Amino acid sequence: MATAHESTILPALQERKRVGNGAMSPAVEAAKEYAAGFAAGVATVITGHPFDTVKVRGLYKGASSSFIGMACESSLLFGIYSQTKQKFQGEIQNNRPQLQVIIPSAAFAGALISFILCPTELVKCRMQVQGKDAAMFVRYNGPLECALKTIQQEGVKGIFRGGLSTFLRESIGNAVFFSTYELSRHHLHKQLSFSPSASSHHSKVLVDTGIGIVTGGLAGTAFWLAVLPLDVAKTVIQTSPDPNYSRNPLQTLYAIYKRVGLSGCYAGLGPTLARAFPANAVAIVTWELTAKFLGIRRD
Repeated sequence: MATAHESTILPALQERKRVGNGAMSPAVEAAKEYAAGFAAGVATVITGHPFDTVKVRGLYKGASSSFIGMACESSLLFGIYSQTKQKFQGEIQNNRPQLQVIIPSAAFAGALISFILCPTELVKCRMQVQGKDAAMFVRYNGPLECALKTIQQEGVKGIFRGGLSTFLRESIGNAVFFSTYELSRHHLHKQLSFSPSASSHHSKVLVDTGIGIVTGGLAGTAFWLAVLPLDVAKTVIQTSPDPNYSRNPLQTLYAIYKRVGLSGCYAGLGPTLARAFPANAVAIVTWELTAKFLGIRRD
């Protein structure tokens, strides 16, 4: 029978032995997950920012705020999702995607990163549309000035204008994104697992990259098809010159629908989908390859 001292020290020794045998400590694993997500975010901006700004106005306007916001968002999104999913799964050894784990993990991660995205996207949108109507906005010399003037004129709550729309878009959208990604990834790996072309290490890397491109592109497309109206509402709310403009996304969408019909709720669908596939394909491939390089084991 173990003594009280032994019962305290044995778990620590076992954990040290487990880490020493090749498994990463939880802290190191989490740090690597966030690093992989950061790399995915940088890749997303490089690939997708020109498409995103063409949808609104200009090319590479607001890029600095996008790089900062997207890199931090992606790091937190992928890191929190991976860590939360791991905790929900517990000790279940099942390689099949579990929607009861994926959906809450993704929605939770999306909800948290919405608090970072809301102010950075507000700044980005206002930087992109300034000058389109000289009567609507003062001109900003940069993202920081835009943020400071917004706070001066509207208070702290002004920088979080569009927060509800962002919260709903990210929680719902990422549940759709990661569900699509995990399910399609599992299906494609299952179909190609016995393929002779995937036998060598080099071929396996190519197959994994191809699967990452397809699954990332599909997931990004599914994300925007599901939540583009919420993004339209968010943009209208954040760029309205009236500080008292309604912040309710449903009221905003209803007003848009009454004015221009359903097509207005899906404004910018073409450029958005044109951006979604390549940007998210690159993001997923970067995430998976970086994770593999850092020694993170994927099912």
